[in-house]
Amino acid sequence: QVQLVESGGGLVQAGGSLRLSCAGSRNIFSINAIMGWYRQAPGKRRELVAEFTDVGSTNYADSVKGRFTIFRDNAKSTVYLQMDSLKPEDTAVYYCRAYVSTWSDYWGQGTQVTVSS
Repeated sequence: QVQLVESGGGLVQAGGSLRLSCAGSRNIFSINAIMGWYRQAPGKRRELVAEFTDVGSTNYADSVKGRFTIFRDNAKSTVYLQMDSLKPEDTAVYYCRAYVSTWSDYWGQGTQVTVSS
């Protein structure tokens, strides 16, 4: 069983920055989990923001390319999302995900990010 705890959300003005953290309860990288960040805005479907692929590269939604960076600290079993040049349309609840298989698919509780104009 894996537990994920996100932190770092908050209220920021447009153009500002936030760094989200996702701490795993065990070494999530040792179980070959594919780690990613998703978000869900009110009235919208949950969407992929950024992820590490199964071959170790990164993948970003077009809307955040060049502004967001996903990175990790293996020793701390933590994945981060650095968000720069934030826009009001980035406002959403951000979720961390650790995917191993159909039967081992873990989500954090979410952290709210609000960007004011």
